[in-house]
Amino acid sequence: MPDFGPVLLVVAGLIIAGVVYAVARGVDVRLALLIAAFALAGLKGDLAPIVVKFIATFSDEQYVVPICTAMGFAYVLRHTGCDQHLVRLLTKPLRSARIFLIPGVVLVGFLVNIPVISQTSTAVCIGAVVVPLMRAARLSSLTIGASILLGASIGGELLNPGAPELNTVARRLSDDEQREVSPKEVVPAVLPLLFPHLAIATAIFWVFQIRAERKATKIAEPAAEEAPNLRVHLLRAVVPLVPLVLLFLAGPPLNVLSIPEHWVIPVEAGAEGTKYETRLIGLAMLVGVLAAALSNPWVLRGVPKAFFEGAGYAFTEVVSLIVIASCFAEGVKIVGVAKLIGDGIQHVPGMLIPVAGFVPLAFAALSGSGMASTQGLYGFFVDPARALGVDLKEIGAVVSLGAAAGRTMSPVAAVALMSAKITGTNSFELARRVAPPLLLSMAIVIGLRLLRVL
Repeated sequence: MPDFGPVLLVVAGLIIAGVVYAVARGVDVRLALLIAAFALAGLKGDLAPIVVKFIATFSDEQYVVPICTAMGFAYVLRHTGCDQHLVRLLTKPLRSARIFLIPGVVLVGFLVNIPVISQTSTAVCIGAVVVPLMRAARLSSLTIGASILLGASIGGELLNPGAPELNTVARRLSDDEQREVSPKEVVPAVLPLLFPHLAIATAIFWVFQIRAERKATKIAEPAAEEAPNLRVHLLRAVVPLVPLVLLFLAGPPLNVLSIPEHWVIPVEAGAEGTKYETRLIGLAMLVGVLAAALSNPWVLRGVPKAFFEGAGYAFTEVVSLIVIASCFAEGVKIVGVAKLIGDGIQHVPGMLIPVAGFVPLAFAALSGSGMASTQGLYGFFVDPARALGVDLKEIGAVVSLGAAAGRTMSPVAAVALMSAKITGTNSFELARRVAPPLLLSMAIVIGLRLLRVL
């Protein structure tokens, strides 16, 4: 195969620019990315790798099992009302401290996203409570929608071992280290970056929204009665935390629970042992479904349907994006862009962390999926990081953080569209509200990381 020349590089750049233009013009992101993937592979005269990547990712339980069971669990939480009890429990202090409504809603969204994982489901379940609450405080619909979007999508799921982003990093580490790496082992690398990012982005966002509220011409907002302050059922409020607690207890460093392998892997499977962690996530979600059903037996009949509706939605809206984005990333890799990134980082080592943060951010902003961005691009930075002696978990954390930020500021992301829908706003306007705080915060966090402050 010939070396990647400058002419093909220019053509590849034009194809990628064409994708950006097409998505901006409203073309379905899956269609645009898939066409671009085949076009990029066509520059090398070999389309087979794209087909192989499509089929392999489409049937890869690393994504299908955790994502579909997590979304099914989220739908069951909605069906049983458990999500609402958790949200009401978390928002109770905000009813008497409304000056903190904006950062409070962001924090509530972040906390709910940890057990729920799905950003869209998080936006839906907190919206029912916080939209009336914030409108009663005379905040504009744009501020309300942007607060929900930022909280639901900034990265709370990265603290949950069931998050597909962590599973992507753990799986690659397992291949490199020749041992089973648990997603729980990646969480400590995320913590020192995620919490400062949350604090900085929320503070900047709060200031920007206060200024926007003061400058905005007051117009009639949609009428809304404040949600009734219903009694919180504590048992149902803790149900969303069940899978999260199980995943932390069933493995290092706690090792409190021991889940026999034959519960998730057939005894005769043999080589299937590497799938234990992935299937354990699915099992934890199913236990959560059972707990939710038992917490509200009056709606038990509808639980199976709600679960599979959620799983189907996840495959349609999330897994499909991961499949197509993986194909696009494969096309980018085929034409040599990944090698160019690696060579550039080796010449300028200080660019590893910034590039690992902002390239996934840009890709997630384009595709609307943080999971797809992490899965497609993390591998680009593994070899450069290893060559420079940088911890691969740290790079995985930076990539995941950047991907979450990019998804949050993407007007085509499902969570942005849902936040716009429940507040009667436009996803592009919401993206404009959250993008500056996220970009500034990412730049600050990466700068502090380079200075070894974080």
